[in-house]
Amino acid sequence: MSKKARGTSGTLELISESVTKWSGSTGAFLAAAGIILAWGAVGPLFDYSNTWQLVINTGTTIVTFLMVFLIQRSQNKDALAVHIKLNELVAAVHGASNRLIDVESLSEKELAALGRYYTELARLAEADTDLTKSHSVEEARNLHTVKLAAREAARQARNKRQSVQ
Repeated sequence: MSKKARGTSGTLELISESVTKWSGSTGAFLAAAGIILAWGAVGPLFDYSNTWQLVINTGTTIVTFLMVFLIQRSQNKDALAVHIKLNELVAAVHGASNRLIDVESLSEKELAALGRYYTELARLAEADTDLTKSHSVEEARNLHTVKLAAREAARQARNKRQSVQ
């Protein structure tokens, strides 16, 4: 997938991603700690005046204000990506209900009903079998073999359709 920036929105997205990644790094923490230590060290030079206190208060307020929006933007993007990935899984899994693809748009009442359904399903599954029986290495190997066969069959069908055209 392309990550090229397009226009102002793309440039802002690249800046936002870069700042978000950096702000969660060790370097950012050390920089913030260094600023606080430097501010504290120069306190005696300014006789711990109101202006000295105002500098750190104003700086931290501005940074906090901007970070709230930056973090929210990052969380929104991450949540959307997770929803899309989950929607792909629901759409791809045989037997899964396609009604769940847009589940985040349901009302709280509808979500509660689905929650009760899956809670009951989990209770039944827990009572039905031991986890080691339902998630074995053999089962994983069998599932992998089935997926490979299905993928190969789909590839052959695509090739057949292309050769006919």
